Amino acid sequence: MQALNQLDRTMKPSLITLPLSLILLESAFPVALAAPPRQPDKTVECEILVVGGGLAGAAAAYEGLLAGKTVCLTEITDWVGGQVSSQGVSALDERSTQRQRQFFSRGYLELRDRIKRKYGKLNPGDCWVSVACFIPRDGHKFVFSMLQNAAKNGKGKLQWFPSTVVKELEITPPNPPVHGGGQEGKVIQSAIAIQHSPAKNTPPLNTEPLSQTIEDSYSYESSSRFDKTIIRFLPLKSSKKSQTPQPTDWYVLDATETGELIALADVPYRLGIDPRSYLEPSAANETGDSYCTQGYTYTFAMEATKEPPNHQMPPFYSRYSPYYSFEATRFNFPLIFTYRRIWSNPNAPKELKIRRKETFGTTPPKPGDISMQNWTWGNDYRPGTSQDNLIYTREQLQAIGQLQPGGWMGGLRVESLRGGEELSQGYFYWLVAGTTDSQLGDNVKQPYPNNRYLTGLDSPMGTVHGLSKYPYIREGRRIIGRPAWGHPQGFTLSEIDISRKNFRDDYYRNNLSSGEYRRLWSLLSGINATAVIREALSPEEVKVRSRSALYPDSVGIGHYTIDFHPCLAKSPPETPGNQGYPNEAIAASQAYPFQIPLRAMIPQKIDNMLIAGKSIATSHAAAAAYRVHSFEWSVGAAAGTTAVFALENGVMPYQLVEQLPRKQLQLEALQRRLQQNGNPTAFPDSSIFNEFGKNWQ
Repeated sequence: MQALNQLDRTMKPSLITLPLSLILLESAFPVALAAPPRQPDKTVECEILVVGGGLAGAAAAYEGLLAGKTVCLTEITDWVGGQVSSQGVSALDERSTQRQRQFFSRGYLELRDRIKRKYGKLNPGDCWVSVACFIPRDGHKFVFSMLQNAAKNGKGKLQWFPSTVVKELEITPPNPPVHGGGQEGKVIQSAIAIQHSPAKNTPPLNTEPLSQTIEDSYSYESSSRFDKTIIRFLPLKSSKKSQTPQPTDWYVLDATETGELIALADVPYRLGIDPRSYLEPSAANETGDSYCTQGYTYTFAMEATKEPPNHQMPPFYSRYSPYYSFEATRFNFPLIFTYRRIWSNPNAPKELKIRRKETFGTTPPKPGDISMQNWTWGNDYRPGTSQDNLIYTREQLQAIGQLQPGGWMGGLRVESLRGGEELSQGYFYWLVAGTTDSQLGDNVKQPYPNNRYLTGLDSPMGTVHGLSKYPYIREGRRIIGRPAWGHPQGFTLSEIDISRKNFRDDYYRNNLSSGEYRRLWSLLSGINATAVIREALSPEEVKVRSRSALYPDSVGIGHYTIDFHPCLAKSPPETPGNQGYPNEAIAASQAYPFQIPLRAMIPQKIDNMLIAGKSIATSHAAAAAYRVHSFEWSVGAAAGTTAVFALENGVMPYQLVEQLPRKQLQLEALQRRLQQNGNPTAFPDSSIFNEFGKNWQ
């Protein structure tokens, strides 16, 4: 805390004010592990522990394995790949220019190539939301095979732990300290995890949806459902004696979908809407709201049939039916079916295959086609109040005991998981039998009974219940980075860093103070920022930069729209007539191609933890763009490469950036390694003088 206070005194005051609880999350160290009911069943050593097997976790493991490291990878489901597999969002979200130039990380390019080789084309679903729609089951196979090959080619060692959750972390300061200047110097010494498997004479995994099994998964004791294996992860001790003491023997990466380790380690983070400021000028209000995170989705697969199967109305259907809608008159069932069609039947009757194309340039549904459903006013579940929020805040976690030793249960509200599951299953029934529409009125929606809901362990989602194994999470906990030059209250990527929005709109002049308004335009002016601050240039005279903010510590790239699936104002979300949280989506807009700074991946307090995936230091608005497939791979590749570089060079990640904006030779060496390995850190011709304008779409 002394270092933090000293840093605050030496920096300019910020106009952003954060709740004290977000900044001062002090906990006594060492953090004690609760005694498990028995000794760990096994101890596993690794150089890099990656918690979370989504695309970011897979990318981190991929780079670690290619570098010859021993990598432990845990995942709550039994599939690796996250969005492309266990979450069922197997339709790649990409921007056109980045796709045309194939400007992606090497692993992501390999994934795209494997899709094409498997099916003979990149888009076996002939969908219109993407150029690549495919079967989630295959997504797992693609990614797992990539990891196996990376281990073989790089002489690394992959230790894969499916159906595994981290229950506890042992966090202590280095003893004795071997590095200077760490803000607090704490390190993760070990992690306790629980792996579950079916108990004798019980159904296989993936028979029940997540809401029915998650609490059991985080409990040490074996149950009537699961047998449990308790695993203790430790750093791999080198057999070679180093002349120079190493600051740490391993790195722990949080690649979970909701930022579980962030909460468990009790490092500063944010949830939900940020307060309005010159950095977040489109924020919904002046106070923010930690309960309003973007909607999450249980996807499912449905198959078009020649004859209508027998459809049974779910017992909970009437509760959710007031929610469903096609959203706009231009949409109809054929368009929604083909939107994320993941398999287009090549054996359909010839006369069907030559039918005219629909408005969006794709063939109509035909028997044997399979569609994955992910629709805002369909199966998006969007709670946004303290009574129903999915991801518990720190205060809520404290109140229910999940921050006590041994108390961690995943940090999610089980009732909201169940609501998302029921909403999704009800949505299928609405598609095939419903006649109401919450946004467009009655007499608009027609039944489409010639479809069946796909279930079974051999189905596209790999579950008996037919839902994805895990919901697609658009936004979780987001760390507050360490105080840094220009960021006295902690590094964060903000709305104005990436947005193409028209900030000359009266909304901004009317809702920001004159001082904040000038600060906003100083940042939007690019190289003329000083002139605006000194009032030598008025906001009206500023030529707006047409690029994102540039960072000297960029270690990855991304590009996507600031795209909102807003939480809903009333609880429960399915309340008839419910509407989106007031003003939440004002920030929605196109974005410039953007960068991933290393500072956004380094949490406060703990020196040997890195953040991969959606939990990096972003604002609520920026997070709406920093969440898609290629970004996840890029940030995961950056995290894995940084961990490798730090181990090989005996340096902590924070040491690579703590002297910015001064030249950092080791940081530049890390960036060269990323680039040489085919992991871009900047878009072509990026400089303070370059303006992307309309060149990157």
